[in-house]
Amino acid sequence: MNQTSATARLRRAVRAIILADRDRVLLCRFGFPHPAVPTGATGVWAAPGGGIEPGEVPLAALRRELREETGLVLDADPPHVWHQEVATRADGYDGMVNDYFLVRTTRFDPRGALSDDDLAAEHIGAMQWWRHEDIADYGGPDLFSPRDFATLLAALIAGDIPGTPLMLGL
Repeated sequence: MNQTSATARLRRAVRAIILADRDRVLLCRFGFPHPAVPTGATGVWAAPGGGIEPGEVPLAALRRELREETGLVLDADPPHVWHQEVATRADGYDGMVNDYFLVRTTRFDPRGALSDDDLAAEHIGAMQWWRHEDIADYGGPDLFSPRDFATLLAALIAGDIPGTPLMLGL
């Protein structure tokens, strides 16, 4: 997308690639009409996180979103590993910008401050710990975001942490 014009309305968000014991990753399942779910898809599995509020810095937004959605409290600033820009017309926006941060922790039962109704209002229907192999071999009706998530995740699991965020497409 790389829309940098002053007229483009971009939804800016932060997301956490939460890796826990035995390299399992926590993902949220977003359902339609969330803007990450394209027409024809049943749902999209993506990293937890959400929009940056006006005046909020990205890491503060990440801390807030993780506490609200998963209950995870960050003790340190995680590395910024990916930057994604996606053109989409949804909710009055011309596109989405997602900045991804790598968080390593012990496995936990995700339960944040948001109620089930609050999560449903954000189109989050489930949270699940996934093994890399299960993502790579997945043949179901849902998609992953980013679409090459399995490849990108494999690099993080192998310890390939980029010095500057990788630029991602859809």
